[in-house]
Amino acid sequence: MLDISGIRAETPGCAEVVHLNNAGAALPPRAVIDAVRDHLDLEARIGGYEAADAVLSRITGTYDSLARLIGAHPDEIAYAENATRAWDMAFYGIPFRTGDRILTTASEYSSNTIAYLHAVRRHGVKVEVVPDDEYGQISLDALANALDDDVRLVAINHVPTHDGLINPAAEVGRLTRAAGALYLLDACQSVGQLVVDVEEIGCDVLSATGRKFLRGPRGTGFLYVRRSVLDRLDPPFLDLRAADWTGPDSYELRGDARRFESWERSVAGQLGLGAAAEYALEVGMEAIERRVLELGALLRAALAENPAVTVRDRGLHRSGIVTFTHRDREPAEIVASLAERWINVRVSEQTYRYDEGVRPAPRVRASVHYYTTEDEIRQLITAL
Repeated sequence: MLDISGIRAETPGCAEVVHLNNAGAALPPRAVIDAVRDHLDLEARIGGYEAADAVLSRITGTYDSLARLIGAHPDEIAYAENATRAWDMAFYGIPFRTGDRILTTASEYSSNTIAYLHAVRRHGVKVEVVPDDEYGQISLDALANALDDDVRLVAINHVPTHDGLINPAAEVGRLTRAAGALYLLDACQSVGQLVVDVEEIGCDVLSATGRKFLRGPRGTGFLYVRRSVLDRLDPPFLDLRAADWTGPDSYELRGDARRFESWERSVAGQLGLGAAAEYALEVGMEAIERRVLELGALLRAALAENPAVTVRDRGLHRSGIVTFTHRDREPAEIVASLAERWINVRVSEQTYRYDEGVRPAPRVRASVHYYTTEDEIRQLITAL
């Protein structure tokens, strides 16, 4: 049983707002705030390099914390300034050849699809969209039929940003492993709200952010690269963090996932990310997932009772991301009106989506977290 009152007491923002925008950026706990603020204070007092030297063991510890969070080894973790950069470092490190096939989901994130199209122009690869099944998630049967020796990469999102579904990531992993294809999982919206175990899922590469459900600082993220595929990827750019200059015309890559890092970073941000991982581990990811999914189901049921509201979520299994539209009000109008009542939700909008083939209609996205209360859900419903 989670101590919700205690957790909320450790989250200053809970006293200010009803925060239902955790899919955008969650409210950080005091432990994260203190980790960032204390290090910035230390840098101000003694200097940035000297402050980093003073907390070197804690910096190293962030890799241990993130690895434990997702069931990986510390040497398989790289720190990044955001999830997109983490994802890009892996994707652009794949040595594509003309004719290689990339398989993805109908509901892929726009930044990822832009990268796929970039690879089409640069390398002559083919991007193929695996259709949805009857629940709106990636069809496992269609994926199995599409996999062959020409498939270089299967890249999917674990939890789409614009609806409530949870893709069957572990089942995808079993298929890709049997086929010998690389498997890149965008876990930006799942790490921190769901139990994520890279061994169970079977992904080769995973990217995640700090600011969303993990409750870490903005401008932080991380990359997981399985040991066995490390040398199958060629980092798209290198610096003295990623490699050693060994001679006039030679260099040697690091032997771990930190070959995907750059030397300069926000040390305060990295410490805050590590603190967020430790906080999630202390609360317990199983308990977090259970409560988030329960609250998401509660919110959907409450919204469905309003005849003017249509819940837009799909999926056999659904996350804490809830999307809806209103018969008489535009999403932006709803978001602005709720903001006046100190209730945070967001407009979910994209320029294009594979699964609709047109510019999709915007919707309201309300994303719960484990510190959300049933009373806060009632406040949203009453306001609507």
